[in-house]
Amino acid sequence: MKKSTIALTFGAAGLLVGLLLSNVSSAAGTSYGEDRAQIEDLQARYLFALDFHDPNLYASTFTPDGVLDYGEGDVRGRDAIIKVIAGMPGNRPAPVASSTSGSAAGDKPALRPAAGRHQITNIVLKIEGNKAVGRSSWFHVGNDNPQRSNTIGGFGHYEDELVKVKGQWFFTKRRIYNEGSAKWQYKGGVNPAW
Repeated sequence: MKKSTIALTFGAAGLLVGLLLSNVSSAAGTSYGEDRAQIEDLQARYLFALDFHDPNLYASTFTPDGVLDYGEGDVRGRDAIIKVIAGMPGNRPAPVASSTSGSAAGDKPALRPAAGRHQITNIVLKIEGNKAVGRSSWFHVGNDNPQRSNTIGGFGHYEDELVKVKGQWFFTKRRIYNEGSAKWQYKGGVNPAW
């Protein structure tokens, strides 16, 4: 009976210490959990801005002098990032498919617009005060094909450097690796998530 009481006491003490340590405030006055939630929110806003073709919101996830490295070299600063994202195609409508008879009754309904959505997973973060580094996996699901069926269109990972400014997290640098492109592939050979 004494052994189980001792084990229970140490177990409860360990749980209490774990809970306390998980909520220890950083030098910035927030806990790891709060900072992580804010960084995950930043990553989600970044992807919504990309998928819904909002270059201004996309660029606002970076510091004013932030760097986007997507395999074509560094893009520095919000204005340059806006220009790159604005030049990317958005969702595209499909043409109306007509029958060979040309009659209005023979026209097939138009396909819904092609769209794509990026997903982020496997988020690993090291947060030290107002700075952080992160690694995460991404994949893209889209329907840009004649049947408008969902397909995985690509996958890779992000390597991020982040900073917290006046209570808000921003990317100072985001490097994108895309395993579907020889130019953008990860060639590091080791696990990038330390």
